[in-house]
Amino acid sequence: MEDTVFCGVFDGHGPYGHVIAKRVRNLLPLKLGSHLESYLSCEEVFKEISLNTADRMTSDSLVQISANGESRVYNKDQDMVQMLLTSIVKAYRFMDKELKMQVDVDCFCSGTTAVTMVKQGQHLVVGNIGDSRAVLGTRNKENKLVPFQLTEDLKPDVPAEAARIKRCRGRIFALRDEPGVARLWLPNHNSPGLAMARAFEDFCLKDFGLISVPDVSYRRLTEKYEFVVLATDWVRDITLSMK
Repeated sequence: MEDTVFCGVFDGHGPYGHVIAKRVRNLLPLKLGSHLESYLSCEEVFKEISLNTADRMTSDSLVQISANGESRVYNKDQDMVQMLLTSIVKAYRFMDKELKMQVDVDCFCSGTTAVTMVKQGQHLVVGNIGDSRAVLGTRNKENKLVPFQLTEDLKPDVPAEAARIKRCRGRIFALRDEPGVARLWLPNHNSPGLAMARAFEDFCLKDFGLISVPDVSYRRLTEKYEFVVLATDWVRDITLSMK
């Protein structure tokens, strides 16, 4: 795909987190590319069919002819955004399934966060699991550079995350020596104490509320948006402490 960029940051945790983070870094772009290719191949078929329906197609639309002969017009921008959003979710899902099948690394209590972005032309789609962040650098009316956070830190005590964890019998509490850090624990054991509600791997917690489904968001880029910063919680915390 022309004018397309993929970027990601993967922050491992646990005894084998560094290995898992590298593996996700290497494989997730391939998973995403595979899903995008399948969508694009369908789009090429739609375009070929539409050559004979020019009177029903505009430059910004795509016509799909169904099996019963009915036509449906798709807006190209809407279709592209939906393709990117769906592909990211599917790539994350298949990535976690593939990691579970690998036997050379113990992923029971190790895992990684992931914050990824795909920029395609003026479309920016972000997928996030864990507590790394994507921050957009933008200009305000006074032409000053200001940050805009594109992601939410998916901590166990975020209300929607906490509700899911509790439905799955996971426990959430903070240790006495770090009262501000909510952690996810097994129902009957004070372990592993994961400080996030979503992550790849950590299969000891997957039955107790931890998921690897990304939180996805979309933004259409304009001239006031200048750059995106992807960073781990460690980079963020160090930056805040320096201030």
